[in-house]
Amino acid sequence: MSIADIRAILRAHARIPVDVEGLGDDANLFTAGMTSLASVEVILALEEKFGIEFPDQMMHRKTFSSVSAIAAAIANLKAAA
Repeated sequence: MSIADIRAILRAHARIPVDVEGLGDDANLFTAGMTSLASVEVILALEEKFGIEFPDQMMHRKTFSSVSAIAAAIANLKAAA
């Protein structure tokens, strides 16, 4: 898992109107313009890319609010596997 992989998924699926590379790792993706619908596409792409499944208790806005939050969630799932 790499931050570059997460950013590539965000570039392809988040539909953020600013350059994802210009956002800090802790920048709020929803404030930057990601919609709830786009976040679903991001979640599906993350699950496919990293071979994981986000459990229901992780399915909330905070988990997908920033690159750092996404990386931490993926790391937690990988560690628990």
